[in-house]
Amino acid sequence: MTHYTITYFQVKGRCGAIRLLLADQGQEWKEDVVAFDAWMKGDLKKTCTFGQLPKFQDGNFTLFQSNAILRYLARKHGLYGKNDQEHALIDMMNDAVEDLRLKYIKLIYQNYDAGKDQYITDLPGDLCKFETILSNNKGGFLVGDKISFADYNLLDLMVNHLDRFPHLKSYVDRLSSRPKLKAYTDTDEWKKVPVK
Repeated sequence: MTHYTITYFQVKGRCGAIRLLLADQGQEWKEDVVAFDAWMKGDLKKTCTFGQLPKFQDGNFTLFQSNAILRYLARKHGLYGKNDQEHALIDMMNDAVEDLRLKYIKLIYQNYDAGKDQYITDLPGDLCKFETILSNNKGGFLVGDKISFADYNLLDLMVNHLDRFPHLKSYVDRLSSRPKLKAYTDTDEWKKVPVK
C-alpha cells in the first residue's frame, strides 16, 4: 500500500531529489500532478502552508518545503548520518547544494539569456568545492560512508552540470548505477518529466 503522495507540477524541479531518495530506498509513492493553469487559479495554493509546492503526504501527515521533506525522509530511512557531527556536516553539504541550485534556478527562470555566460564561467569554481570534498572523502559520499539526503540532492542537480570534474562524474555515475535508482531513472516516468 502506497502511503506517500507527492503533489507537484510535471517537472523534476524541487521534487527530483525526493523522488530519487524514495526510489533508491525502495519506496512507492503516488504522484498528484498539478497543471500550471489549475495552480494559477489559486484554490490549491490557498491550501499550501507557504503558498508553494511540493506538498508531501505520509498518510495523514503533510509537509511542505522540499528540504524539510528531504530531512524528514532522511530521518525516517536512516539517511542522516551516524552522529551529531555527521548530521551537521550533511546539513552543511545540503545548504551548499542549495546555494548552487538557487543560482541555477535564477539562471533558468529569471536571467537565462543575460546570465548564461557568467553562470558557465562561475560553474567550475562552484563545482570544484564538491570535487574536493568527494576526492577527500574515501567513503564515496559527501559525508561518511553512507548515502545521505544531501547526496540525492547533489545527484539531482549534477545530472545537468558534468564535464571537467572526474570525481563528480564518478560520483554521479556510481550513485546513478545503484540498482533501485537505475531502475527508476530508466523508466519513462522519470525520463518524461522535464527539469523545469
